[in-house]
Amino acid sequence: MISQSISHGSALVRLVIACLILFLVGFFTLPPMDRDEPRFAQASKQMIETGDLVTIHFQEEARLKKPVGIYWLQAGVVKSAEALGVPDAAHKIWLYRIPSLLGALTAVLLTYWAALAIMTRNGAYIAALLFASTILIGVEARLAKTDAVITATVVAAMGALLRVYLARREPLLKVTAGAGNAFIFWTALAIGILVKGPVTPMMPILAMLVLSIKDGDVSWLKVLRPARGLLWCLALVLPWFILITLKTHGAFFAESVGKDLGSKVAGGQESHGMWPGFYLAAFWATAWPMAPFAAVAAPFVWAQRRDPAVTFLLAWLVPAWLVFEAVPTKLPHYVLPLYPAIAILIALGFVRGAFASWRIWQKAVLVLLPIVALVVPGAAVFGIVKYDMAISPLTVVAGLVAAAVAAGAAGLLWRGQVMMGIFAAVLAAMALSATAYIGILRLPAFDYFALSPRLSAAVAAAFPAGSCDPEIAATSYHEPSLIFLTRTDLAITDGAGAATFLKQGGCRAALVEAKDEPAFQAALGPSDEVALATRIAGINLNGGHKLDIGVYVRH
Repeated sequence: MISQSISHGSALVRLVIACLILFLVGFFTLPPMDRDEPRFAQASKQMIETGDLVTIHFQEEARLKKPVGIYWLQAGVVKSAEALGVPDAAHKIWLYRIPSLLGALTAVLLTYWAALAIMTRNGAYIAALLFASTILIGVEARLAKTDAVITATVVAAMGALLRVYLARREPLLKVTAGAGNAFIFWTALAIGILVKGPVTPMMPILAMLVLSIKDGDVSWLKVLRPARGLLWCLALVLPWFILITLKTHGAFFAESVGKDLGSKVAGGQESHGMWPGFYLAAFWATAWPMAPFAAVAAPFVWAQRRDPAVTFLLAWLVPAWLVFEAVPTKLPHYVLPLYPAIAILIALGFVRGAFASWRIWQKAVLVLLPIVALVVPGAAVFGIVKYDMAISPLTVVAGLVAAAVAAGAAGLLWRGQVMMGIFAAVLAAMALSATAYIGILRLPAFDYFALSPRLSAAVAAAFPAGSCDPEIAATSYHEPSLIFLTRTDLAITDGAGAATFLKQGGCRAALVEAKDEPAFQAALGPSDEVALATRIAGINLNGGHKLDIGVYVRH
């Protein structure tokens, strides 16, 4: 519960505690999740190994799809950890996740700050809490990628822009639009550009266009000090862009804009093409438990669409959402920076009494609270049946408890106890998080899917500490997580190539998948110097294929 008027300090402390409960479960123990996360982490690791802070590489391949920001952040954390004496810091994936954790936490706190421009502290607290509880921000807080950080930059920019807009449109709110908001806006844009290129600027630009066309007025944008602000933004981003252009002879822009961005716009990139409407369909799962509240608040939003605060939030949400739906390449996390706008709209509806009375269909929507929560125990049962895994019944029970709490939240909302219902929904999210990241992912049965950590450990066990640092080759299975956990120069080869690799002598290990064994054995021939240390069987999460990998060593 919260008091009638929560203090800023209390709100911030409670939000931080809630975020740590929601985000830290599994943060340290979850293995590298292929493929994007270890690609980012490996590139950051190579930045540390080479000392090159300009160019980005994954093994020998130049990684030119994204700017350098996230790699600087990850490398900075790992270098700091090394300086503090953290052993083997370069191979600890949780260190690379810290920028994402801080980005997610910052995004939640900035949601509170943004909402304060249009509502009470209680309402702003509810908005931030609802956003923090969503499944998607919890996932991104645990992955060493760009999206949590990008979300923080978008919320910062849009929170500043909201104050600038309302200072002209709603003088009664006494919102100040000064140099501070302009500084926040342009700095957030610069950081966003360095992390993920045009994504952060796109959202405020679309909002500014929509609002200026609707109002027939662009003079409100003068408060942003566009000339000086643009110069400041360019001063922050241009040095790296100039350096990378010179070092790659223009290849960075050809790859990132011409190929990466172009392929996303022109067609589904990397088998991620989806039809329009995908994000709306996915929203009910990825935004749980906030999604049902969004449906309940929809009539209020429509009725108040001409209200300046609601107008701004819709300008933040709708144009960018339509762009993402129109672009063929779709991944659930692309729309994450729009979720804070939805959370603020819900809280605004709550503050203004939109939840005082309920229609039948609104009550029916709340059934989604327990239904979505049942997915986790359902997934556990599915895993038991499909993969014959010995998942503890406690996992299913814990998931059912989360679903029961969610059902209780729906019941409270049906009875008009909205505040209690919201907090019960957040508690259900906490319970579901614990079920998912402890009850399933940390069970011994999940190790069957964690091939890379087991292979890395098998190689380490075959070569006692200090004996040698083995070179490694792998056939068929060469996920980025394996490269990250072993060594940058891991050789990717076939069965015959693995045999040739071992014959070269020295301290070596070859990871040979069962289907490559005939070619491997034929090329290797009789050998007293090569031995099978162990076999690792499991399922590759990418594709769900069963693998049986022999760990062959030569000392």
